[in-house]
Amino acid sequence: MTHFPLVVFDLDGTLVDTAPDLISALNWVLDREGLAPVPLESARKMIGQGARRLIERGLELEGREMGMADVTRLTTDFIDYYAAHIADASRPFDGLTEALDELESAGYRFAVCTNKLEWLSKLLLGQLGLTSRFRAICGADTFGISKPDPVILQQTVAQAGGVMSAVVMVGDAGPDIGVARRAGIPVIGVEFGYTDVPIADLKPDRLIAHFRELLPAVEHLLAKKAR
Repeated sequence: MTHFPLVVFDLDGTLVDTAPDLISALNWVLDREGLAPVPLESARKMIGQGARRLIERGLELEGREMGMADVTRLTTDFIDYYAAHIADASRPFDGLTEALDELESAGYRFAVCTNKLEWLSKLLLGQLGLTSRFRAICGADTFGISKPDPVILQQTVAQAGGVMSAVVMVGDAGPDIGVARRAGIPVIGVEFGYTDVPIADLKPDRLIAHFRELLPAVEHLLAKKAR
């Protein structure tokens, strides 16, 4: 049986620039608590570890300590507000559609492996008209596991019908590099995403600054792995 090569993408900061809507929702929650808004540019680095962690980091930035129950309440309110505004300003990064078309023509298939909740991921991609591009869309709640635990990536690949020997991960931050390393697959880092540690310092196998560079990067890594 011949298996297709699979490219697995992170979502926030990799496929889609979701920061405007995420930070808008965060600031809505903070405002209700009488706290100052977080500036978009500094908050971009806080994204990528799920809604609860974003709330916790927002509170830390404001010097406010809250108990677990209050953080849970704020997280629930955040998710409700965010879901209602999930694609107000979020858009795919430049060149994504063309890159997917190129890769698909070359025989590649796609999946999403994110620490975002699965239903929010599907809601966002649906509103952006991207759902049909992916054979699997898996979030932190899909298997009850978050990146960088390799099981979430392994299960995503299985759900997409791929095999680990023909997979490349694409992401923008530590959890993406970590999950790929632990799963033993090559990883491409994007320079336009959200990370508090420069992506180059995390030493992905390849770095790209624009999606036009994706196809040659994927082909290089899979050819190198095959040798």
